[in-house]
Amino acid sequence: MIRLYILAGLAFMILQLHLSGNLDKYINMKFAYLSESAIVLLILFFIFEFVRQYRKERAQKRSGAHTHDGEQGHSEGHAHGFDGEHSHSHHDGHAHAHGHSHHESRLKRALTYSILIFPIATGIFLPVQTLDSSFVKAKGFSFPSLDVSSDNPGFHQFLKPDTSVFYGKANYRKVSQQELSGFTGKQQVSLNDTDYLTGLEAIYNYPDDFMGRTLGFDGFIYKGEQVDNDHYFVFRFGFIHCVADSGVFGMLVEFPKGTVLKDDTWVHVSGTLTSELYQPFKQTIPVLKTTAWKEIAAPSDPYVYRTF
Repeated sequence: MIRLYILAGLAFMILQLHLSGNLDKYINMKFAYLSESAIVLLILFFIFEFVRQYRKERAQKRSGAHTHDGEQGHSEGHAHGFDGEHSHSHHDGHAHAHGHSHHESRLKRALTYSILIFPIATGIFLPVQTLDSSFVKAKGFSFPSLDVSSDNPGFHQFLKPDTSVFYGKANYRKVSQQELSGFTGKQQVSLNDTDYLTGLEAIYNYPDDFMGRTLGFDGFIYKGEQVDNDHYFVFRFGFIHCVADSGVFGMLVEFPKGTVLKDDTWVHVSGTLTSELYQPFKQTIPVLKTTAWKEIAAPSDPYVYRTF
C-alpha cells in the first residue's frame, strides 16, 4: 500500500509546483512538458498499482477462506507426522533463519521507502528557497568553468554563460555567431529577461565587438573579491535546462566613487563596456563603467532562462 502513497505523493508534489508557479525555480519552463508527462505517467502507475493490489487482496481472501476449511485436518496430520526430536530441532532452526531473513528484508524496504518519502515530504511542506548571494559565497566562482565537458553537462556555471558543452565545436561557433548577429549594429544594448543569457554569452565570446557600446541590465549586488571599493558584481541566477546546470551570471561593474551597496540589493545599471585585468581570476574580463544606476525592487521571478 505504501507504494500507492509514494506514487500519489510524487504526482501531487509536481502538480503543486505547477499550480503554485514554483516549477520555474527548478527547471527552464521551456521543458515544462517533461514534468507534465511525469504527472501523467505517475497517475497511470498509480492506477496500475491500485488494480494490482486490489486483485492481490481478493486472491488472498479467496485463498484464506479455502485454507480455513481444511485447517483442522491439516493441523492434526502435522501433529502426528512431526512428533520427533530431530524434526522439532529442524523446525526451530528453519524458523529462526526465516525470521532473521524476514527482519533484514523489512529493514531494507523501510530504508528504501524512507529515501523516496523524504524528498516528497520536503518538496510539499518546505517553502521554495530563492537563490541569492549566500549561494555564491558558499560555492565561490571561477572564470571560466573548469569542469565543462561533454561527459559532465551537470555543472554550476559562474559569471559567463557557456552552452558550448551542448554543441560540437563547429556547431557552437555557428550558433554563437548567429546569436552575436542579434546584437550587431546596436549602439545601445539592453539585456532583458529573454536575452540576458544570450547577450552575456555573446559579450564574453566577442568582447571586442561590444567595447565602447552602452549596455544596461538588472541584477543583484555581490561584493566578492573586489578590485577596490567602487567595484561590485551584478548577477542574476540563470537556468540553461534545470537547476543541475544553473549558474550565477553577470559582470563586474564600476560604480561612482563612494557608492556603498549591500549584497542582494537589486539594481539597474547602464554604462559603457570596457575591460580590466581582474587579479583574482588572472584574466582580463569585461567591466561595465556606469553612467547611471538605481536601486530597484526584486523582480517577481528573479531567474533568467536560456532560450535555444
